Amino acid sequence: MAKTTTTKTTKTTTTSKFMKPMNITADLTAVVGPGPMPRTEVTKKLWAYIKKHKLQDPKNKRNIVPDERLAKVFDSKKAINMFDMTKKVNKHLS
Repeated sequence: MAKTTTTKTTKTTTTSKFMKPMNITADLTAVVGPGPMPRTEVTKKLWAYIKKHKLQDPKNKRNIVPDERLAKVFDSKKAINMFDMTKKVNKHLS
């Protein structure tokens, strides 16, 4: 007959930089709501805003065509690639 042993393990949790609540500028607050909130939550709310207002380019879903509020966050009214979006949004977090 085989012996079974149980051991207790302790789990340590550390808060990653993505989960740390960040302060948000007024321009970004107009899009995602009041902060502070973690980067992950900002990204989630930003995508919800983009989809709600149908701001993705229908021909190329990777491009975001900003409306007036989002243009203030991106510092441009031109379409922006979703991969470049993070760089622009980071300027509004502290």
